[in-house]
Amino acid sequence: MVSPLVALTPKVQSAIAAVLGDDFREVDPVLRPSQFADVQVNAALALAKRVGMPPRDLATKIVDALELDGVCDKVEVSGPGFINLTYSNDWIASLLGEVDTDSRLGVPVQERENIPIDYSAPNVAKEMHVGHLRTTIVGDSLARTLEHLGHHVIRQNHIGDWGTPFGMLIEHLLEVGEDSEEAGLLLTDPNAFYQAARVKFDTAEKAEPGGSAGDFDVRARARVVKLQGGDEATLAHWQRLVDLSKAYFNKVYSTLGVTLTDEDLAGESMYNDELGKVCDELEAKGIATVSDGALCVFLDGYTGREGKPVPLIIRKSDGGYGYATTDLATIKYRVGELHAHRVLYVIGAPQALHLNMVWDTARKAGWLPADVTPVHIQIGNVLGEDRKILKTRSGKPLRLMMLLDEAVEKAQSVIDEARPDLDAETRATIARQIGIGAVKYADLSVAHDSEYVFDLERMVSLTGNTGPYLQYVGARVRSIFRQVGLEPAAQHAPVVLTEEHERDLAKRLLDFADVVVAVGAEYEPHRLCGYLFELAQSFSAFYENCPVLKAETDEVKESRLTLSALVLRTMVTGLSLLGIEAPERM
Repeated sequence: MVSPLVALTPKVQSAIAAVLGDDFREVDPVLRPSQFADVQVNAALALAKRVGMPPRDLATKIVDALELDGVCDKVEVSGPGFINLTYSNDWIASLLGEVDTDSRLGVPVQERENIPIDYSAPNVAKEMHVGHLRTTIVGDSLARTLEHLGHHVIRQNHIGDWGTPFGMLIEHLLEVGEDSEEAGLLLTDPNAFYQAARVKFDTAEKAEPGGSAGDFDVRARARVVKLQGGDEATLAHWQRLVDLSKAYFNKVYSTLGVTLTDEDLAGESMYNDELGKVCDELEAKGIATVSDGALCVFLDGYTGREGKPVPLIIRKSDGGYGYATTDLATIKYRVGELHAHRVLYVIGAPQALHLNMVWDTARKAGWLPADVTPVHIQIGNVLGEDRKILKTRSGKPLRLMMLLDEAVEKAQSVIDEARPDLDAETRATIARQIGIGAVKYADLSVAHDSEYVFDLERMVSLTGNTGPYLQYVGARVRSIFRQVGLEPAAQHAPVVLTEEHERDLAKRLLDFADVVVAVGAEYEPHRLCGYLFELAQSFSAFYENCPVLKAETDEVKESRLTLSALVLRTMVTGLSLLGIEAPERM
């Protein structure tokens, strides 16, 4: 591991142990960034009261015990007991040399865990809208990052593919014909297909029996019974609906550049046979009781208005099952069959209460042992310029494909103006990379539980904290190497640090591994976005102040080319973990 903080930690711990004894050898040295040095050690302040010593005196003793020859040029105590450390340029360069020869750029391979991630989760026969954007790309970025850290990630696309509406949808599909133009809407405009079925159902339900509206509603309800009863013909029609919707989902995922495939589908239908068993087991264990005809779980600590207990309804009074039943079957399966160590749910923040009740019920039932950690990755809303949830002018959810197409179109106008020298096909490819990357970066750069305003004009800008700005850094580095006729991947000269901007860039490059580890531990892709933006800024300052191709000596030129190549590798790897492509040219 080549991170400066990781390398320093045992050295500071040894000094603390030398002063306070071996009982303190594993204590956290509390290393933090500092505006006065490369790193600040705050352990003395944290330990002073515990050991009964003034923090500045303790800091002085720790400094005297530190063995940092060749590591730090300057070590000093400041303020009430801070220890400021300034790295030597040679030490930074040596660590960077280790990064340069490491295909993983210093990112460790962690002890392997099984980690199911529940994300995206659109509904069959309904169009994906802007509300699906964040869960899809945040979940995908976390899946990529955790896999890069060495874990076995099991993507779980918990699509809505079961339940009452499917009687209505199947009957409509049968009426229009499975190969009809209207059935084709499931590929192009699923909402139109769904709404047509809904209109038929509502019209028939309100009409007089035997009227012109027919008995569509009666047939739809009968079809639900057949579906839930396993009727082969009905299941075949249901499968046709699912297959058409899968083709639509895959079109969206392909456009968005996420890693979900048909193999990752784990919809509600998958758990249908287990729902009755879930209810029976909970009732047999005395965890679930009948209340007003419904089977409910009442948990300590969950109360509503006037202190009344809030029930988790697992079987409705009419005998039907709800989301709670399916989610209990889901966690039971993911722990028991997938052998999960952690289970991530990348879904909306308002679902927090529901999930916590499901998990607490699963714990009482013995389905969720203490050594398995469920995590709710809470997703905030995407807002329009009016700071309200982003919708169309008619008040309907904004179609995701329409939004993505608009982003690519906006990027196309930017690249057409900036690079008229490139052929149309190349510009179109770059526009897609920029447009989709801009949308994804704007989303991922905000904490996943926060709201943000969707502003395409700002997103596709080549300046500021945007995806295109980061993509441009990679394209700029590639341009440098094209000028000298070299491949960046082949550049591995020793790094020599003589200028402050070189040093700043080198230090920033060494932070990459720590950031990736933090993203995997805290589930916060915005940390990686922030790091890549800082890296881009450091490179821009380096590029402007430290001539690369016109460096004063060949040694310095080769060193700066190596630094540039490392920036490219780090940027491409980091963007890939976010699910963003790095264009060859911009």
